[in-house]
Amino acid sequence: MSQPPQQQDVPGTQGEMTPKPDCGEESYRGHGRLEGRAAIITGGDSGIGRAVAIAYAREGADVLISYLDEEEDARDTASWVERAGRRAVLVPGDLADPQHCKAVVAKAVEEFGKVDVLVSNAAYQMTRQSIEEIPDEEWDRTFDTNVRAMFHLVKAALPHMGPGSSIIGSSSVNSDSPSPTLAPYAATKAAIANFTASLAQMLGERGIRANSVAPGPVWTPLIPATMPEEKVESFGGDTPLGRPGQPAELAPVYVLLASDEGSYISGARIAVTGGRPIL
Repeated sequence: MSQPPQQQDVPGTQGEMTPKPDCGEESYRGHGRLEGRAAIITGGDSGIGRAVAIAYAREGADVLISYLDEEEDARDTASWVERAGRRAVLVPGDLADPQHCKAVVAKAVEEFGKVDVLVSNAAYQMTRQSIEEIPDEEWDRTFDTNVRAMFHLVKAALPHMGPGSSIIGSSSVNSDSPSPTLAPYAATKAAIANFTASLAQMLGERGIRANSVAPGPVWTPLIPATMPEEKVESFGGDTPLGRPGQPAELAPVYVLLASDEGSYISGARIAVTGGRPIL
């Protein structure tokens, strides 16, 4: 399986992708697993975040969607949340700024009165062939967006999270098997898995669970926006299942980790990789 050659500017938009990612718009069926809960999802405008937002809404949760500046994608995702009968709150801005992380949480508390689920999913990556090609500011931005933002989001959200709440970090198969051309990104994804495992031990006595999800290659706007055309065309073809994953195939794991069905799952890193092992 292959995708047509295509390129976009960072951060990329779902509307320009061919084929369009499947985020469960037509397929996900909810069963009330998150009824009455309030969730923050960063990077919720497209890709995995969009699929999680749709699934959470259909499971009964109100959703705050944090995104950089992809207004059209964000509004479209919000419309799917609202069609499920739930509230969608849109908050644009750069999570590399700690003050914006705090503002995201404050807006969720203002709108919902609480935070039951925090999904730290927004990410930045670029493909580089050598260490020398990585600009210093790109290294810093990758860590600021992927790791530092999660710290500030968690710290701001915790006072508003009670027993039964859930923190979910989006890690990656790269946390275990790093791609050399994605060195800064891979390092941040290992940090997310590690930080989440620490949180699980620190927050267990409060009844708050923390887990990470480790996707393999998933067809999202980040791919055509950050990889060369030849890599985009063959993306995901080297997995044992022979194809990239769709965002809709990730959403059920995020639902499990947020729901009471995952009540004894904490400190886990769950692989959704198309067969690439994480051991």
